[in-house]
Amino acid sequence: MSSKKKKKLSKTQQKYQSFAQAREPKRPVLMNCLKAFLVGGLICTVGQFFQWMYMTFFDFTEVSASNPTVASMIILAVILTGLGVYDHIAQWAGAGTIVPVTGFANTMASAAMEHRSEGYVLGVGGNMFKLSGPVITYGVFSAFVLAILRLIIEGLGGM
Repeated sequence: MSSKKKKKLSKTQQKYQSFAQAREPKRPVLMNCLKAFLVGGLICTVGQFFQWMYMTFFDFTEVSASNPTVASMIILAVILTGLGVYDHIAQWAGAGTIVPVTGFANTMASAAMEHRSEGYVLGVGGNMFKLSGPVITYGVFSAFVLAILRLIIEGLGGM
């Protein structure tokens, strides 16, 4: 709490704040970072395995193997979410499971499962797209801004 807010508190409130802070459990920040690093790295390693598999056994190039790799990671994340495994991994690893593709797939599948009792259109579809709408909007807007910056930079370079 900031010192300005602390000055406005009564003596009893200040005493309670000190009491609460003394009993608040300390967060294991280093251990949480290590868990997130390990699980995020493991997820990325699985993705690299899929890419290697597509390049080795199906004669994809590095560029053309990216699409089936992403699809495989999405399918794996949705299956693990449906089985309830991804949630346990996420609870243990924290931010390590928010690797973009699998984290987004988990969030979409969780929203679909949570609202399936409301029907397929309004429940599943409506709540899945409540989440994906802002993500897609941000992606499109970011691409637009980067395209404008690229045009400006290339325009300046051609002068």
